[in-house]
Amino acid sequence: MEIVDNFIEKARKLKGKIVLPEADDIRILAAAQKIAQLKLAQVVLVGNPDDINSLAKKNGILLETAEILEPQKFNDLEKFTDFYFERRKKKGITRKQAASIVLNPLYFGTLLVKFGYVDGMVAGAANTTGEVLKAALHVVGVKAGLKTVSSSFIMVVPNYDRVLLFADCAVVPEPTSQQLADIAMSTATTRRKLLGDEPIVSLLSFSTKGSAQHEKVDKVVAAKKVLEERKVDFAFDGELQLDAALVEKIGKSKAPDSKVAGKANTLIFPELQSGNIGYKLVQRLAGAEAIGPVIQGLAAPVCDLSRGCSTDDIVNTTAIVLLMSNYKGVENDKNFA
Repeated sequence: MEIVDNFIEKARKLKGKIVLPEADDIRILAAAQKIAQLKLAQVVLVGNPDDINSLAKKNGILLETAEILEPQKFNDLEKFTDFYFERRKKKGITRKQAASIVLNPLYFGTLLVKFGYVDGMVAGAANTTGEVLKAALHVVGVKAGLKTVSSSFIMVVPNYDRVLLFADCAVVPEPTSQQLADIAMSTATTRRKLLGDEPIVSLLSFSTKGSAQHEKVDKVVAAKKVLEERKVDFAFDGELQLDAALVEKIGKSKAPDSKVAGKANTLIFPELQSGNIGYKLVQRLAGAEAIGPVIQGLAAPVCDLSRGCSTDDIVNTTAIVLLMSNYKGVENDKNFA
């Protein structure tokens, strides 16, 4: 996987620090060992050191360079508790409940991210996507200028002239026009951070420039207007059918005045169902490599894993999180000013 190897090589240069909170999972410990071998990042594991080291030794895993933090003995646990209580007290959380919640490895891990002890978190091998995102939202929150957390897949199609990003394929079932605009903005930033090229964003529909009339088309048209009002600094257009977005000849025919038609490299699907079906069709029928989902829109990088993930999946996702963490803040991005 050349593109993943490239991610690892770029991420290695950042000399970052990553927390893997699910240290009772053998795959996580094996990934920690491989991350160290690759000199990809400094790894922080969460849990009881004796238990973790015993499990690693039992499975022939070396954790010589990994840092192991036990939440109950962490020096800044009170600070974490105070922060979480203040953040959630309006939701009815008591300080006693906050003190218990911050001991949960997922919440402890996101707090390490929030307070800058680490650059990002990778989790989901032993927890659901909902559990991972809940911890991330409660602690790090949504990026300034956005109200939506979403996801994207990097799609590497054999013998195709460009790498594509598909969004949202995993998080928001029925996005509003405002949420579609958020998803487009987040995916454009993801593309810049991971692939290093300029996003050319198509807001997809079953209509191209008024060829069909329907409320679902209206939502996509409205999303384009939101992006115009936000004065984003990337190329975008919609509503476009998929062929008009990707095939230059068809794009010129259906949308001759569009600067995106036929050239799109970043595809924003109108809702989750079409996005999820779309990426799996391309993956299974075209033999595309689907890398992700990349969780985007959070104020700090946290990425989710499939519970069926492999050790290599964890390592590769770590590289992605490190590259996302290299984002220098909303003040440097005109899209989120």
